[in-house]
Amino acid sequence: MISASVRRVRRVVVAAGAAVVCVVSLAGPASAAYPEPGLVRGDVGVHDPTMIRASDGRYYTYSTHGGLEARVSGNRIDFARAGAAFPSGVSWATAYSGDPRELWAPDVSQQGGRYYMYYSASSFGSNHSAIGLAVSDTGLPGSWRDRGRVITSSSSNDYNAIDPQLTVDADGRWWLAFGSWWTGIKLIRIDPATGNRHTDRTIHSIARRTRTDLGIEAPHIVYRNGWYYLFTSWDLCCRGTSSTYRIMVGRSRSITGPYLDRSGRSLAGGGGTEILGTHGSRVIGPGGQSVMRDGDQDLLVYHYYDRLDGGRHKLGINYLSYDSAGWPYVW
Repeated sequence: MISASVRRVRRVVVAAGAAVVCVVSLAGPASAAYPEPGLVRGDVGVHDPTMIRASDGRYYTYSTHGGLEARVSGNRIDFARAGAAFPSGVSWATAYSGDPRELWAPDVSQQGGRYYMYYSASSFGSNHSAIGLAVSDTGLPGSWRDRGRVITSSSSNDYNAIDPQLTVDADGRWWLAFGSWWTGIKLIRIDPATGNRHTDRTIHSIARRTRTDLGIEAPHIVYRNGWYYLFTSWDLCCRGTSSTYRIMVGRSRSITGPYLDRSGRSLAGGGGTEILGTHGSRVIGPGGQSVMRDGDQDLLVYHYYDRLDGGRHKLGINYLSYDSAGWPYVW
């Protein structure tokens, strides 16, 4: 495995079922060894992507804006626009975003024979926000049936109900992580029978920054090898080449925490270990991440801003593995 202080730079073509890898040894701090995104091309202008392999065998990304924009690929390299989850938007979202199609940060997963999509409606800088739920039998654009709001927030709350992500724990219980800025990342129970909020109304606080003017958002929890890993995005998104987003991680034996970073610092006390940040000649502000299991391999799916292409936002896909101490790294 690769240590925290000596990594290998790997140029990876992230194609379905195969990876073409060129390995060059590089000594130095881990941040100096971040890889380039795997090869993707076509229509790849996304924010906050989530990716699934749907019932038709193809890969679909859903992302922020435009009724939750959809893109499709047969090989995880070549992507084309494929409409949207909600071409006409969702009527109730207008009260939060001012536009029924202004929907953010979807999370799509397959649970049993059904696909679940959690998504959010809000406006920049506001916690007058809501998280909605939709379901589909196929996961394809245009097939989604909206189920309405799951949780909301307002100026009377110290959290922001956006950036949802569903996790099923080792005991089969359903949980929804969410949160952006304010007092950080929260976790609530979900009723598997409905996909809506559980009768247990506890809101667990699992990660935050040391000040409320520092950004933390886009939580994503995965369970691997007895650990729950909590990935988040820190700092500033959506500013082109001025973006400062970076992807952080901590882990816990319990889904409700405490989550600790690699140095042992609690994520609830401002801790976090960076696994991907601005690097090289073109990758600026990677974040808005999700983790997809494809076969026997985890994929980190995210957006970044391309310094060499006018700061345009683009889809990034890399492999995600775990070192001998059980900490994730990107390659």
